[in-house]
Amino acid sequence: MRPAWALGLGWLKFACAKGYGGPINWFLSLSIWKLPARLSYAVYLVHFTLILAVNSSSSVQSFFSVPKLIFDASAFLFITTIIAFVITVTIDAPFSTLTKLLLIKELCQRKLSSMKVNNTVLMMRFLDASARIPRAILLGNTLDLGNYHQCLNILEYVEDMNVQGKYCMVHVSLNQSTLMLFLERPFVDLEKDDFNRFTIYERLEKRLQAVFGMQSHDTRISSGRTPLSNINLRLAICVPESCTPREAVEALFFNITEYNINLEEQFCRLPNDKPWAPSDYIAIIIFSSILFIVTLSTCFDVWNAFISKKDTGIRTIYSCFSVYTNTRRLVTFKPGAEPLHCIDGIRALAMFWVVLGHTFLSMISSVNVLETFQWATTTRAMWVTSATITVDTFFMLSGLLIVYSTAGKLSSMQLLKNIHLFYLNRLLRMFPILAAMILYEASFLNRVLDGPKWNDMVTPILNCRQYWWSALLHIQNLYNPLHACLAVSWYLSVDVQLHILSPIILVWVLTGKKNIAWTALIAGFLITLVAASIYNFINDFGSGLFANNVHELERYFAYYYSNTLTRASPFLVGMIFGYILHLCKGKYPHIPKAILLTTWTFALLVLAGVIYCVPLNFRDGWDNQLADNLLNSYMRPAWALGLGWLIFACVKGYGAMNSSSSVQPYFSIPKLIFDTTAFLFITTIIAFVVTVTIDAPFATLTKLLLTKDNRKTNNKK
Repeated sequence: MRPAWALGLGWLKFACAKGYGGPINWFLSLSIWKLPARLSYAVYLVHFTLILAVNSSSSVQSFFSVPKLIFDASAFLFITTIIAFVITVTIDAPFSTLTKLLLIKELCQRKLSSMKVNNTVLMMRFLDASARIPRAILLGNTLDLGNYHQCLNILEYVEDMNVQGKYCMVHVSLNQSTLMLFLERPFVDLEKDDFNRFTIYERLEKRLQAVFGMQSHDTRISSGRTPLSNINLRLAICVPESCTPREAVEALFFNITEYNINLEEQFCRLPNDKPWAPSDYIAIIIFSSILFIVTLSTCFDVWNAFISKKDTGIRTIYSCFSVYTNTRRLVTFKPGAEPLHCIDGIRALAMFWVVLGHTFLSMISSVNVLETFQWATTTRAMWVTSATITVDTFFMLSGLLIVYSTAGKLSSMQLLKNIHLFYLNRLLRMFPILAAMILYEASFLNRVLDGPKWNDMVTPILNCRQYWWSALLHIQNLYNPLHACLAVSWYLSVDVQLHILSPIILVWVLTGKKNIAWTALIAGFLITLVAASIYNFINDFGSGLFANNVHELERYFAYYYSNTLTRASPFLVGMIFGYILHLCKGKYPHIPKAILLTTWTFALLVLAGVIYCVPLNFRDGWDNQLADNLLNSYMRPAWALGLGWLIFACVKGYGAMNSSSSVQPYFSIPKLIFDTTAFLFITTIIAFVVTVTIDAPFATLTKLLLTKDNRKTNNKK
């Protein structure tokens, strides 16, 4: 009987494991069984004692019935499960962990000993994938990445043991007693020029850490007897998966504990160590659905356009996801009555500048770190380090287009009656690509690439999994500014908030009365400018992203850089110029050459002055809080003012004067330009695909929806 039972269970397990279990395998594999299965051992030991204790303490004789049997069994199971859970968490799990650590340590020693004695080739593979002394230490490089993929590809079977490579990053501070003795030896003495290099490097490192959010590990101690003693090396070590870096170093080299050398483990990586998350499954479903719809829509559109050549009358709704139609629309340009062509150029160049600035920020891990930051502190780098001001270009254009596109088309009452459409149109136009990128960053981004520095991507991915909702609601700059999902989307949050607040002024602009419109625009601008100035002078922020410490940078970004109030003035300047362009629509006023030359000179000097002032706080020794407050208050509206004149002059015919890597990169200007061009090219291709397959279809659907809603509103009138 018992072997027959075991035989039946054996077949059941075999069939389920090999894919022949059908619905039985599905039922037994449900996640609801995982926790009871883990607690089964404790439940088995606890339940009988509990039953005996309860029955023995009962003072009433029970009456048997099947319902009572089921009720009592359920009660005992529930109570036993709770007791088993507590016992497992407080007793079993801790001792299980300790046992595992003990056995793993013994297994680690066995593997290392076996490699040293019987398989020196395997040991050399581990050593070969590990780091050496970093190159270009005198240029500020303290990192060696080893060979990430070579390490994780190590997998051999040795003496009944699987030896799998594990990639670990460790920190080794040279400011340790044993290493200091080595550093004081004559053959590592440094010349005065080398000493000066490290002095500069130490002064820049705090800013370096602040700009890129790097945490300080308290490794730079000013009492060091040699510049090298203040260096913290970051080294990659390849070890067997059951070993720690310390165990591997001590077994293969020497006992670092005996020499009081501290080795701090930062992180370790194994092959396929990225667990699947719910966002991954959601992304597969949504993106697969979009791909399926795009394919059907494109086939339908191409069939009607080239094969049947029939107008079905329902082409718009069925072809809105068509790649063919959306590509034609994207590359076809139809000018309006008075097109603002120069805005396209400004927007494109501003986007190029954004890519350039972010490309430079990505070069923080270059081998020649010191040279990179020395170059960044000079005036030769202004064309890169002043890229942050370009964000205000988009705020200015947003304000300009809100007024220019509504003035003359809507009245104040029409705006108020259709305010829901005013907001809905903006939100729905921004939603598709934003949602797609958030979902991508929370899911596929964690899987498409990998490398030794991929650990830096963990925080952005987790931010999107936790704060995706605040990004879609456009409140990230208010709720979680330091943990933003899709880091650059803080701009969208501020822009949407300004758009929501714009009717406060726009409703007066649309009255059709110039005096009221100008009063509202100028009053709104002055109130915002004064309020922002008071706010800046009270808080004493720095004037740029190059702060002296991480805390100061976080405070600057959260309360100034991504703050709606401090970003409102360029938006309002844009609204003013949008109204000016509206008043001059179809008109080409005559401007005397002297005034034109003076205005152009003033505008270009303002723009050049802002570009010069943006990176001032990155200069060595900069400490001028009054200048910082003035720059924070008036630099951005001044930039918007210069751009406003440039747009006005060009539109009115006076614009003749305006024609996952495993290798550390080496910073240079040609490489910066090359990388920027490469990133821009690849990003443009991706943006084109996303626009055609996601943005354009939803834009068409939004237009159809809002047009239908607007017609209903007009019919009710």
